[in-house]
Amino acid sequence: MKKLVVLIITIMTMTAVNTNAQNPDGKSILIYTRNGEGYVHDNIEASVKALNEICEEMGVATEHSDDPSVFENRRRLMEFDGIIFSNSNNKAFLTQEQRDNFQAYIRSGKAFMGVHSANASERDWPWFRQMIGGRFVRHPELQEFDINVIDPGHLSTKHLPAIWKWEDECYYSDYLNPAIHVLLVADLATVEDDQKSEYPGYVFGEQFPLAWYHTFEGSKVFFTALGHKIEYYNDANFRKHLEGGIRWMLEE
Repeated sequence: MKKLVVLIITIMTMTAVNTNAQNPDGKSILIYTRNGEGYVHDNIEASVKALNEICEEMGVATEHSDDPSVFENRRRLMEFDGIIFSNSNNKAFLTQEQRDNFQAYIRSGKAFMGVHSANASERDWPWFRQMIGGRFVRHPELQEFDINVIDPGHLSTKHLPAIWKWEDECYYSDYLNPAIHVLLVADLATVEDDQKSEYPGYVFGEQFPLAWYHTFEGSKVFFTALGHKIEYYNDANFRKHLEGGIRWMLEE
């Protein structure tokens, strides 16, 4: 009997150790991908897969949803340490209650990350565009261009060369929050765009912000405009960029 008790305790201890090894800090993230009416990216499945894999390697639990009803249970929402809007677009929420609960989540000090078209979500909500750091306006055709690393010391950029040659949609945003700390900028001299003089013109000279972070109403917020094509989510540099954003937003 005594040996049986010892065996049970040993098994319980091993189970606890294995569980903690998988998720040592008990962190969890909600990955949200809702698209309202309009363009829907074909990269959503790939982006969710990549984010799940990155988080699993970090020992962070994930849950994925494209159903706005996930924001109706405020208590359940607060169980997540961070929310990632990955390639969401247009209307992210359907009711004021959902908006209110998301806003309460951010104001509680929880973390947020937006990927690619996330800043094209909730474009008519001034609070949301200030929270995410800016609102998507347009982009020229997908092409190769140079990205300058403004802050090489951040977790999401420290692995990158000073000039990162990359192919993507070069996103232009407006309503840029002056509090954002810019990490990456597009070198507009390397971008072919016959509408460049209309916007962004020379707002930032020959550069335009593509990735940034800031603290907004108590929440750590990270955004990257990169990530249009499916295959990017298997690119080592881009995955490290995403991983760095997740690590930063979950830091205490």
